Amino acid sequence: MNKNVFRTETKEEKPVLAICYDFDKTLSPDDMQAQGFIQSVGYDIDKFWEESNRLAQDNDMDQNLAYMYKMSQKSHGKFFVTKEKLMEYGAKVQLYKGVEEWFERIRGYGYDKGVLVEHYIISSGLKEMILGTKMAKSGAFKKIYASSFCYDDDDVAFWPAQVINYTNKTQFLFRIEKGVLDINDDSVNDFFPPEKMRVPFRNIVYIGDSATDIPCMKLVNSNGGHSIGVYNPDKNDKARVYNMFDENRIKYYVPADYSEDGELDILIKTIIDKTSEYEKLEEIYNTYKKEAYEHRLSQDEIVKDQLVISLANSRSFASTHSIIEKMSSVDNWNEYQLEQIIYAAVTNGQIKSIINDTDVRVFFQRLINKYQIDDKKILELKKILSEN
Repeated sequence: MNKNVFRTETKEEKPVLAICYDFDKTLSPDDMQAQGFIQSVGYDIDKFWEESNRLAQDNDMDQNLAYMYKMSQKSHGKFFVTKEKLMEYGAKVQLYKGVEEWFERIRGYGYDKGVLVEHYIISSGLKEMILGTKMAKSGAFKKIYASSFCYDDDDVAFWPAQVINYTNKTQFLFRIEKGVLDINDDSVNDFFPPEKMRVPFRNIVYIGDSATDIPCMKLVNSNGGHSIGVYNPDKNDKARVYNMFDENRIKYYVPADYSEDGELDILIKTIIDKTSEYEKLEEIYNTYKKEAYEHRLSQDEIVKDQLVISLANSRSFASTHSIIEKMSSVDNWNEYQLEQIIYAAVTNGQIKSIINDTDVRVFFQRLINKYQIDDKKILELKKILSEN
């Protein structure tokens, strides 16, 4: 596929902090399918998941594909699974306290600190149901990566379009890091130098609740980012987050309460503060790095200029061979230096006398082959080499 059809997000002038969320039991206290849909097809919630998991196990099937199949199968004769219908169910999904106001408030706090905060969903749940939530409709999310259906001309689901499971979740972190957000854009595999990363891992936050989030949490954690485990504040069951913390999967754990001045609110604002200050230091470092590089470059140019001058002024065969040996290790001559080297070759009789010596001949022949030099002296050099 032509890469030109995709749009790569470029590095911003201000640092970007990407906050990535699982959905079920992270932003909502229960699975989204269990908050209306399963009941509407006449199923007991536990029985639905039991049958779905058995289907996956009996057929070596991805569990997410299995639940999507069961949703479609069990709705037959009752209603059509359409995008609109799923969005209606999504609009009814219960959210943790403070979730609806959270995204814009945190984005505003980041803006005041000079940090661009972007919110991403990376979920095994259904994209269509997430799109039905109030915050998705208001544009809270930069991108939603979630399982989804493909629809026919009547808007009826007939096949999975995308399935997101716990291991392939990690690819989306690399997409966010590089700004290659389209799910079909394979330039995510291209090499990006560290300074070109739109959102370096140190500026990625992952918020999740369970084992299905562990690959993402570990990836973020091990690359200097921030992994946060959340637990239901009403149940206050911290067993999962304790395990994830003990196994170094997460750095922090807090109740899933998104209210202003709550633990999570304070923690994220602290991360934003750190990002703001750290990126100021990073900018200073990059300034020094650029200056040092330009200094090295200028020093290299001085050495190369001296070699060119020495070649032009060489008055002994031994000296010319020594200079040619040093010049042979250089492969980034600038245009002016090339012109001077060619000029020396055709005007210095001492060089012309040893032009057929292997090292001298190879050096000049390589210059002719590598560089396109628009100069009549090059024709003279070619003639000299051909005559010898």
